[in-house]
Amino acid sequence: MTQLQQKEKALFNHLRQYPSLMVAVSGGVDSMYLLYAAHQVLGENVLAATALSEIHPGQEALLAEGAARSMGIPHVSVHTEQMHSVEFLMNSRQRCYVCKKIMFAGIIAAAEKLGVKHLAHGANRDDDADFRPGLKACREMGVSAPLAAAGLDKADIRALSKRAGLSTWDKPASGCLATRIPYGSPITREKLARIEKAEQVLVSEGFTGSRVRFHGDLAKIEVPENQLERIMLPERRRLIVHALRQIGFLFVTLDMEGFQSGRLNRGGGPAESEGDSRLTLS
Repeated sequence: MTQLQQKEKALFNHLRQYPSLMVAVSGGVDSMYLLYAAHQVLGENVLAATALSEIHPGQEALLAEGAARSMGIPHVSVHTEQMHSVEFLMNSRQRCYVCKKIMFAGIIAAAEKLGVKHLAHGANRDDDADFRPGLKACREMGVSAPLAAAGLDKADIRALSKRAGLSTWDKPASGCLATRIPYGSPITREKLARIEKAEQVLVSEGFTGSRVRFHGDLAKIEVPENQLERIMLPERRRLIVHALRQIGFLFVTLDMEGFQSGRLNRGGGPAESEGDSRLTLS
């Protein structure tokens, strides 16, 4: 038995302890594989739940619901109220802790109404390597992380997802829209809407796994390193700059390091320290 097979066996054994389970799904590779695995073990005793909020790209919620239903798993959408929380809108370094408290309070309430006592999310072993205050909130609320408990990291989950035939196996990470706003800069609906529209421009131009970081009048684009040359092709560059200006950004820059998850967690302060890595596109 390979090491990957041993980890998958450990995951299945972990899941067998639950008489029923609600899995919080975002549509990403981790949560969708967890949902698949839980369904393999628990059958009809599994439900899926997706949080709906202005901080989440609308398309991601639709993908999560569609994927769950394609597996024959009942799905519920839970509206959560992060945008009504003054503490969340302040956007401190504990933003994700506050967010997860609000989000899982709503999902737990939905699970209780359906008679489901256990809730799980898709955190994996790699998540412990970054600054993730949201994980602390999950632990405090009794939300389990079966993938992490089984020792599965992102590469393992992609490999198992591909073997299972899941369309999400190679899907880039997404994250909520609030992660595009530097700590200390208040979160507003207007900022989130501009970020989502700007990132849709990049998606429409074929840039996967990209981000638009919000710095007031300046939009800082991050694309994977292997896509940097393509985004700088003159015709495409002009199209993207024009589109983002139409959305409301006065200046558009490109981060020359390429996309890196957890960028806002660099250093200990509320803001990023990336000035030397920016290339102005406009």
